Amino acid sequence: MKVLVINGSPKGERGNTMKLTRAFLDGAGWADAEIINVSKADVKGCLGCYACWNKTPGKCVLRDEMSDILPKLVAADVLIWSFPLYYYGIPGNLKNLIDRQLPLLLPFMAEDNENGGHLTRHDLTGRRHVVISTCGFWTAQGNYDAVEAMFDHYYGKENYTAIFCGQGELFRVPELASRTDAYLGIVSQAGAEFAAGGIRKETKAEMAEPLYPRDVFEKMADASWQVAKNEGAPSPSDDSFSFTTQMAALYRPDGEERVLEFYYTDIGKTYQILLTKQGSEVIEDNFKQYTTRIETPITVWRSIARGEISGQDALFQRQYKVLGDFSIMLKWDELFGAGTPNRRQSKNQGRKTNMYVLLAPWIIIWVVLAIHATVGGAIGIAAAACVPLLWLVFQPVVFEQISVPVVAGLSLAVLLGADARIAVPLSYLAFGLLWCIGALVKIPLTAHYSAAKYGADSAFDNPIFIQTNRILTAAWGVLYLITPIWTYIIMGTGLSAYIGVINTLCPALMSVFTAWFQKWYPARWARG
Repeated sequence: MKVLVINGSPKGERGNTMKLTRAFLDGAGWADAEIINVSKADVKGCLGCYACWNKTPGKCVLRDEMSDILPKLVAADVLIWSFPLYYYGIPGNLKNLIDRQLPLLLPFMAEDNENGGHLTRHDLTGRRHVVISTCGFWTAQGNYDAVEAMFDHYYGKENYTAIFCGQGELFRVPELASRTDAYLGIVSQAGAEFAAGGIRKETKAEMAEPLYPRDVFEKMADASWQVAKNEGAPSPSDDSFSFTTQMAALYRPDGEERVLEFYYTDIGKTYQILLTKQGSEVIEDNFKQYTTRIETPITVWRSIARGEISGQDALFQRQYKVLGDFSIMLKWDELFGAGTPNRRQSKNQGRKTNMYVLLAPWIIIWVVLAIHATVGGAIGIAAAACVPLLWLVFQPVVFEQISVPVVAGLSLAVLLGADARIAVPLSYLAFGLLWCIGALVKIPLTAHYSAAKYGADSAFDNPIFIQTNRILTAAWGVLYLITPIWTYIIMGTGLSAYIGVINTLCPALMSVFTAWFQKWYPARWARG
């Protein structure tokens, strides 16, 4: 199969539209497609002499590269027109090439064309046509009327496939790659479907969706020119204001009002982004008291925005500092995400972890075994047996899977005559060891249960999150390792029936510490 791409962008291979076209070709599996860059081709304008009709039939009198291009146009099984929208039409150099196709037609009128037309010199039955284009408006809808009318005349409304994409300039912005790459993935899927027979309606609908809402895109587009709207206002000497404004345009209000301050340490520039319930605004002077201040080299923040380095890793390595309220950093992707966060999908998507699934069987034997050994042993076995049923609702964690046989074994031992005064302290010891082991593995025990608040599974890639939870898990482990000491002592007294209640006091205090530490430690690290 011969696939020919006519790249009409004056920017050649650097054009935004070619990114879509290459994604389409990759999806279709047409790596060997020939690409003609019109901007580099020697194609003169048509003279309108009609010599190709009546003097040298099928041959143009001009001697340029069009004599090589015309046979390729005829031989192509799939012809792809790729170009940006210029002033609601096609670029001028591409129009020259289209005009120069006149030798492919006969001078005689086609009777089956109600609006008038000419017969072709060649049988092009079965050839498929694709038109791919990007424009600088927020939507393609309504902006391609002239282009559609032109190709409707060329091929007929139903005889070509069009992919028109608004917001085309965003494909050259590295900081928005997560969103634009997702769109290119859809275009690639469209290429695969086209090669297999035709693009599905669902895929066409996805390609028709704007990359960003109109207000977000137009703010970013306006900022990209680095020219003030009020004529005569000075343009910034660098693009840091433009960069900050484009970042602010991505803001999705969450009902809170904040003042986010950026100090770019390598260029000595400070900007504030006023984050309101309605949107955002960037100011360069008359600053307000900041809520959060980020001190960073702009080179580092650009690399983070482009996805070249992880923001969490950069913070962990102290490449930037965060002063003031740290909570905005925990919600950064939610507030400023470029649209399609690159997160690992949970294997059990839709189910969440629940620490009570881990704690329940242990708490039951701590309380009931101390009251009545036989009843406690039976209930402990029943509780362990019920945990797998809870995994139908909640995402299982390996530490829960370890707990089931341990709790069942301890309960069974008591039923077979083991001393509850020994079994209960041993259960605390076993639980403490479980937590200590949980502090040493790659993903600490507590991280499984707190990740949902910090981006789900993507939190596991955050070194500060992991370190915070490693410390907390170790602290809980130490608590439960020393708990058996006073448990054994108390169970030898008249207070043994209350050991379960007594042993809830320290964990309750530890829970308060945990809630505080989860906020304090990351903020302390971020301050440097």
